[in-house]
Amino acid sequence: MRARVQHTLTYRYSAPVLLGPHRFCLKPRGHGFQRLLDFQLTITPEPALLYPLVAASGDEILRARFSGGTDYFQVQASSLVETQTAPALTLCLEDNEPNLPYPVGQLNGELSGALLGWLPNGQHDPAAVDLAQEALMGSDQRVLMFLEQLVTIIQDRVKYTQRHVGPAWPAGRTLKERVGSCRDLAMLMIEACRCVGLPARFVSGYHLVEPRPQRYDLHAWAEVYLPGAGWRGFDPSGRGAIDDRYITLATSARPLLTAAVNGSFSGSERVESELSWSIEAQLSDADPTAAPADPADSAAPAAPTAPTAASRHDQAGSAASATLAAPTGLP
Repeated sequence: MRARVQHTLTYRYSAPVLLGPHRFCLKPRGHGFQRLLDFQLTITPEPALLYPLVAASGDEILRARFSGGTDYFQVQASSLVETQTAPALTLCLEDNEPNLPYPVGQLNGELSGALLGWLPNGQHDPAAVDLAQEALMGSDQRVLMFLEQLVTIIQDRVKYTQRHVGPAWPAGRTLKERVGSCRDLAMLMIEACRCVGLPARFVSGYHLVEPRPQRYDLHAWAEVYLPGAGWRGFDPSGRGAIDDRYITLATSARPLLTAAVNGSFSGSERVESELSWSIEAQLSDADPTAAPADPADSAAPAAPTAPTAASRHDQAGSAASATLAAPTGLP
């Protein structure tokens, strides 16, 4: 699949503010099962400094610093991406499918961050442990059957709903509420996988479903590291294993680090902010061997001394989670 995606976020302030440092996770992944053919990022006002860096996850993110005041802040990312369906897991793991629980000592030490539990001491949420045990019992300890069982149980226990405010819930809360957003279900799957020794991380991106919805949103799913197959995506709020309709923007063991826009601003405590956003996509089933297409083709107030608010991975465009903030993220 080839897709041109236009993602625009516009912040308006009731009085001029000073923009603090910002971090942008809007550049799609350009390796693996996804090729980035063109990317343009337009920021208004123009940053005094804009530079790329490679995050710990291997994704390229951009950082910006600003000077001067403004009552208008717009970020517009335009991406041309080509995706392909990954090789079947049954083929990749033929005659070598890992048994669970997977011995942590056999994994590359670089994956340790994707195995940590949600609790402050690094232990796993008991609710996630129980869920993993249940999926394990019905899987004959085979990894692919475990993942299939896990997705089925999550979809049976938790009703998907949009929730546009707040960070991803821990496993215990999602199971107790019995409803959850895509990021809540993703975290539930991530925590359960980690309980049985499977490294897992949070993914932010686009799911360009067909038929075309009234509007596209940012989406969240999980990536699980399978020895012999590498990082593979699973969407517990969708059909399980992802296909070429998914476009990855950012991954991290910590969901907050995948926020589309993360930054701060300062000004009078009476300043109010308003956010509007849109995600538009044009899809085509172009020949993957063809040349790239032409690129033309409500809340607590902040401290009055230096009010700041960090955008979080909450929604692709919601009302502010603090008087001076307008977070961005996904449903």
